[in-house]
Amino acid sequence: MIVDEKGIKDSWKEYMEKLMNVENEWDHGISVTVKEEPADCIRIDEVVAALKKMKRHKAPGLSGLVEETIQTTGDIGTQWILDLCNGIVKEGCIPEDWQSSMVLPIYKGKGIQWCVDLTEELNCWTGSSKTEFGSRLIYTVSQN
Repeated sequence: MIVDEKGIKDSWKEYMEKLMNVENEWDHGISVTVKEEPADCIRIDEVVAALKKMKRHKAPGLSGLVEETIQTTGDIGTQWILDLCNGIVKEGCIPEDWQSSMVLPIYKGKGIQWCVDLTEELNCWTGSSKTEFGSRLIYTVSQN
């Protein structure tokens, strides 16, 4: 049984690394066409559609910005995020904050939440990745 703080942190780290770094098999059947010209700008209607499509009440990424923030500011917030995203597309450089995510342990809702055997306890949890709002928005726009 692990009772010291360092041992518990190390166990969580090992568990999450295993959980989040599992290689999935795939057939490499993806084909892409390379576009040599400048990227198209994102249109306001694409941002509006993406905002409507995105789930509400999600935990924020590292910046603390959530969908509801942009949605409640109306046209001003939508234009601001459009300008920001188009600047990223034009420059071809994603902000460093948007390249990171944090992984949080989430209780699965089954099994023993706290128990003596740490291995058994860890199997009752899963990792949830919290990605930055802007990254999710650009991804959602690109999927339409």
